Amino acid sequence: MIQYEDVTPNPEYLIKSIAEQGYSLESALADLIDNSISANATQVEVLIKTDKEPFTLYLTDNGYGMDEEALKTSMHFPSTSPENSRNSNDLGRFGLGMKTASFSQTRKFTVLARKKGTEQYYGRTWDLEALKDNKWQLIVNTSHEIEQIVNQYKDQSNDNLNQFEHHEPNIIIVWQGLYKYEEYLEEENRSKALKREITEVATDHLSLVFHRFMERVKSPLQIRVNNIKLKPFNPFPEKHLRSVEFKQKGFGTDSIKLEGFILPSASIEEAESSQTTIWTTKYRSLLDMEGIYIYRADRIILFGGWNGLIKKAPRLQLARLRVDIGNSVDHLLHLNVAKSQVIIPHELKDAFESYINELKDEAKKEFFNRGISKFPSKNEKKTSLFEKNASNKGTILEINSEFPILKLLQKNLSSSDNSNLNVLIKMINTEVNKIRQVHQEKIFMDIEEQDGLSLEDLKTCVLDLLSLGIEAQTIKKKILPDLGFESKSLPTIIDDMLNKENNVKK
Repeated sequence: MIQYEDVTPNPEYLIKSIAEQGYSLESALADLIDNSISANATQVEVLIKTDKEPFTLYLTDNGYGMDEEALKTSMHFPSTSPENSRNSNDLGRFGLGMKTASFSQTRKFTVLARKKGTEQYYGRTWDLEALKDNKWQLIVNTSHEIEQIVNQYKDQSNDNLNQFEHHEPNIIIVWQGLYKYEEYLEEENRSKALKREITEVATDHLSLVFHRFMERVKSPLQIRVNNIKLKPFNPFPEKHLRSVEFKQKGFGTDSIKLEGFILPSASIEEAESSQTTIWTTKYRSLLDMEGIYIYRADRIILFGGWNGLIKKAPRLQLARLRVDIGNSVDHLLHLNVAKSQVIIPHELKDAFESYINELKDEAKKEFFNRGISKFPSKNEKKTSLFEKNASNKGTILEINSEFPILKLLQKNLSSSDNSNLNVLIKMINTEVNKIRQVHQEKIFMDIEEQDGLSLEDLKTCVLDLLSLGIEAQTIKKKILPDLGFESKSLPTIIDDMLNKENNVKK
């Protein structure tokens, strides 16, 4: 006869352990919002006061809600099996998300629920203190406690700006105390740290992770965080990007689509000079945002970095890889409870690595363009030796056909010589772009290459340019540097000539 021993785990210890699943505040909130989306919510509120302890956070939605029996089931550990079949738009997996996400941030949380279209809320509370007797005890909230929580939520909601019109919450989740801030930080830093996490990190994260739901034409998702109504941030503004031909591969009962995009080199300067661009969220840089974006049932579950396949590097900051999967292959990708980690299986690694190498090469080509001037304006075009032109291989450099010296040459050359000159220009264009591709990390603009150009040639060139009406300062700052001369290294006679001409103009 087989003998058994009771090894029921201590609930307090177990919950503290399973709550440490790699959740941050923003990823915990995202996990709760997953449930709101699965319940067809169109409005989600996140409300918290950061000036008073214990910090209390409310998250509400106007989805389908739950009756009392469904609420009780949803509070179980777990509430469903990860092996159960689910709707294609179901963002859950383990039946643990709400509990583990909440316990990762608080030691006591309450869920109030009602079915959409009904008046009465039901309430259940998990409190770690109540589990210290080694009993799995779920608190059933009284009608008085429920009424008190609803009123406190309404006061909090009304205290903030940008309220939703006709918001009828059918789910109200309350985190009572945020122990990671109240216990682990010095008192003077708690409020400041939490305010930053909510107003900067969390808003950035949620705007990105749920952007497809917020961009829906029909019943778009709206998210309000205190006074802020979030705007979606799409990391793939496609009309501004260059795409690499996508690849699709069957996997399990679903398929995986890989599609790479290259940002224009101009985005580097834009992102450095402005906090608000179409390339980066408000609090993230291009480097933060390079890499793989995995969409699972339209929700981003992983973004930034290359998931261990290659290392991040400044020269790759213009590369982004979009990966679309359904929710039926979670077990094959080893998606964790916090939906923050994916392990790419061995049978897919070759496909990922091959595609990433192709994307990497394209990103390097585009990255090198950062050392080149922007497209010249109409007024500048005549004085730019090179211009950037689009091609099916990315942006390439070509000698400017309107460059003054070139125009002068073409005017005075015979037809035969002009033909030879065009061949030479074509050869130069080809070689310049080959050099750019091979030496992607080097900038050649500082190198003074004066060999083969005599002082007399230089004087003749400058005089010809002046006769064409090109200003002395333009010659000094734009044209001569392309010949290898910096201002400090100009021959004295040339420098004096240009300064004299400049003074005459003044």
